[in-house]
Amino acid sequence: MKKLLLVLMTLLMAVSMITGCGNSGPKKMVIGLDDNFAPMGFRNEKNEIVGFDIDMAREACKRAGLEVEFKPIDWSAKEAELNGKRIDAIWNGFTMTAPRQKVIRFSKPYMDNRQILVVPASSTIKTKADFAGKVLAVQDDSTGSMIIDEDKALQGTLKEYKKYPDFAAAFLDIDSGRVDVLVVDEVLARYYMTKQPGKYVVLAEDMGTEQFGIGFRKEDKEFADRIDKVLDEMKKDGTAKKIAEQWFGADVISY
Repeated sequence: MKKLLLVLMTLLMAVSMITGCGNSGPKKMVIGLDDNFAPMGFRNEKNEIVGFDIDMAREACKRAGLEVEFKPIDWSAKEAELNGKRIDAIWNGFTMTAPRQKVIRFSKPYMDNRQILVVPASSTIKTKADFAGKVLAVQDDSTGSMIIDEDKALQGTLKEYKKYPDFAAAFLDIDSGRVDVLVVDEVLARYYMTKQPGKYVVLAEDMGTEQFGIGFRKEDKEFADRIDKVLDEMKKDGTAKKIAEQWFGADVISY
């Protein structure tokens, strides 16, 4: 009897070890975001975090068998939050730039975007040549700020170059007249403009096109692979398109 019990206990331990190994992957994904970046991720009137990226992430994590948590962070410290393991991913209209790709593992691109130039409807600014003596604003550590930081010639013509912690603050200052032109993600600007039609104008010139991806730590290949797999599924079965149309009225997904 003792020998039989010993055999049974050994088998149970072996099964337990096999089961444990089979479920050893990550069970939860903590996603860092700027919760003022409408319509990608922002707070609604009930103070709930909502948005296009939120809906995409919820569906992707559900398919990947992951619990999801959304954690508002200081956008200028996003890489430090990621590498410090306080978050597992950056999913919030995160542009796939060459410098970022050197230090971050990105998913496949899932959305196209432009850096556009927004001015008040009453502005006399029509082209980049009209920026001389004006106040230009960006969000700190955004793609727009990276572009303007490198354009020393343009900076030299400005009255002032201002950086804001988020685009909401920048739009408040363009409304009050403290900012003349804003370099901003098209997805965010178009959303603001639908909420306040006739208030802003987008210049014909832009500051370049880009693609959004989800950022992971370089060593987190499993996270990235799992999310890439389900994003491909969401594109193929039309789920990503449906979510995009709910937020933008158009299919803006990168295929």
